[in-house]
Amino acid sequence: MRRFLTGLGVLCLMVGAVSAGEIKIAWYGQSMFLIVTPKGTRVVLDPQNIEGYRVTPLKADLVLMSHFHTDHTRLEVIENAKDAKQYNALKKSGPGDVVIDWNIVDERFRDVRLQTVPTYHDQMSGLQRGKNGAWIMDIDGLRIVHLGDLGHQLNKGQLKKLGKVDVLMIPVGGVYTLNGIDAYKVVEQIKPSRWIIPMHYGTVIFDEVLPLNYFANECKENDVPMETFKPRQWLTIDTSAAAPKKAKVAVLSYMGPPLEIKPKGKDKK
Repeated sequence: MRRFLTGLGVLCLMVGAVSAGEIKIAWYGQSMFLIVTPKGTRVVLDPQNIEGYRVTPLKADLVLMSHFHTDHTRLEVIENAKDAKQYNALKKSGPGDVVIDWNIVDERFRDVRLQTVPTYHDQMSGLQRGKNGAWIMDIDGLRIVHLGDLGHQLNKGQLKKLGKVDVLMIPVGGVYTLNGIDAYKVVEQIKPSRWIIPMHYGTVIFDEVLPLNYFANECKENDVPMETFKPRQWLTIDTSAAAPKKAKVAVLSYMGPPLEIKPKGKDKK
């Protein structure tokens, strides 16, 4: 009996049960994230299937995409894509779907309120790379924002729509999006209260965009604290805890936790 209970305890540690008031976030390279809410809702953002990252298909209840580029819309990495609710921040219309415009979303899915903010993929009002959409997710009293492939600083209207942001996911790799210096300017515009998560930057297995160094240097020069997470480690946020005095940069591992999370309780509405 004791041996059985010990084995059960080890299994619980491996699974990593979600506690009430706890949000878990994992990065899978490029702009792809998995967010698990306190009620167990699994949100995948900008799924990618870049060969070097070798993403193992994962389950999702909700899939959010910032635009139509193929490194943000690869649904083959969603194990249950046919059953998951899907939104893109852009929409196609007209003959041959050649007209691309923003898809204005303001809805609730289970315990997640969703909103989109229209932005551009470049500094030329979309003339170079088109439109982009930022996602706002309100979860258990916290606001998480994913900026997609943002390519410019934000205007007053966009900042007003974003409101008070707790966790910010921001591209920093340049070439196709904000570079490290401009990304830091956007961070100063938004002023997130808890975490800043850089994304869409070059790594040892993907070097088509600039590395994290440029953004990291801006943060160091401005005394923004940084925390580097180990491979397979989640960023876990206690939603009941007070915000820190200063937001911190979370440098997540692109490997992403491979273990399933089993929510406590049965309520997923």
